[in-house]
Amino acid sequence: MVRVIFGEKGTGNSKRIIQMANDSVDETQGSVVFIDAEGQYLFDLKHAIRFIDAGHYNINSPKMFYGFLAGIAAQDFDLQRIYVDGFRKLVKHPLNELEAMFAQIQDFADKSGIDIFIGVSEDGGEMPSYLKKYV
Repeated sequence: MVRVIFGEKGTGNSKRIIQMANDSVDETQGSVVFIDAEGQYLFDLKHAIRFIDAGHYNINSPKMFYGFLAGIAAQDFDLQRIYVDGFRKLVKHPLNELEAMFAQIQDFADKSGIDIFIGVSEDGGEMPSYLKKYV
């Protein structure tokens, strides 16, 4: 499953996805990973959540982001949920160009059984129609 938490910057998307990640620790039996672009939320997460500051990995394309997710999943057999905050800061591409990447992530999530939650902030922008099925 892929779920997108979409909203304008400054409307509480990060707080919402952090709360979802913290709540999931008690709901799941597998591992939980939280990916952030800047490392600023490390101390807001429960200690059982693996935190990854992806800003250190120079992700600059949709393919690199997908490979990053797949690599995380490959090293953790018990991975059950991935939470991504600051998605636009990581991928650095316009949302209207990312439909194929989201379809690829959905296919990956379906095959691996991992639930992936992606926080997407857009300043005054409208949500692309392809994203609506993930909200």
